[in-house]
Amino acid sequence: MSNKDLIKRARKFAAPFRVTKGSKFRLKDVDPGDTLHLQSEDKPRAKEVLSNGVQLLAELQDMLYAQDRWAVLIILQAMDAAGKDGTIKHIMSGVNPQGCQVHSFKSPSPEELDHDYLWRCMKALPNKGNIGIFNRSYYEETLVVRVHKEYLDNEKLPPGLDTRNIWKERFQDIRNFERYLTRNGVIIRKFFLHVSKEEQERRFMERIENPEKNWKFSASDVKERQHRDDYMKAFEDMIRNTATKEAPWYVVPADNKWFTRLVVAAAIIDALASLDLHYPKVDEKKLEELAAAKKTLLSENRKRS
Repeated sequence: MSNKDLIKRARKFAAPFRVTKGSKFRLKDVDPGDTLHLQSEDKPRAKEVLSNGVQLLAELQDMLYAQDRWAVLIILQAMDAAGKDGTIKHIMSGVNPQGCQVHSFKSPSPEELDHDYLWRCMKALPNKGNIGIFNRSYYEETLVVRVHKEYLDNEKLPPGLDTRNIWKERFQDIRNFERYLTRNGVIIRKFFLHVSKEEQERRFMERIENPEKNWKFSASDVKERQHRDDYMKAFEDMIRNTATKEAPWYVVPADNKWFTRLVVAAAIIDALASLDLHYPKVDEKKLEELAAAKKTLLSENRKRS
């Protein structure tokens, strides 16, 4: 299959999960176990398609790096055990590490709490020509901080700024921030990996019972699971208020990891393909330098012979 056909298929495959107007979005309308028309017996074929997609992604990223005009920001948000780490690992496996950086945002440090909530993410934004991946992001400020309102006290907001409209205000700030980035050549694609409560439980049990996965388990993960309903409301509100044409959300079913990775890869390929990437053309002076260098190398080769 040609790259052109792969891009066309990727665009079509990712489209059902893209949200650009959040006003009518409802999380209950998304089935975490959805695999579109694919069945479990299609899994080997899906892995083959993903492999081809990873190769294409590497080619597009190489041109992105060489062109040095655009930057790409990928944001992954999800409940624990939804597969963020595995998605990053499998999709970006073929990408040149020189042009890709992954940042995982956990609880803010004392230094970070002494700044505005966007500060630590601003520092990690990708350079032009690079792909930046945020494993969690500034959206945590409308998720975990919203579910655990005591965390807001740690941010030391001046009196009067912690209003009942703070979440609407933060959504507005984020929309403005993402619009600013877009106007400066940063392509933003955001992914919510939607895992069901049942599948999350199964994965937690696997981490507990499988010695090779014990290191992945954290007691806090199970503790946060008790707030799942609150998180689902917060995720829905987040998507409804920050999904835009320029910075869309992809709400990706995450109960089947092979399918999740396929959708995310397709969306990233679609985003890169939309940029009309190409290798820089060299001017006449550069062509003369190349011709002179070639002549010198051929001369050296003849002398050795």
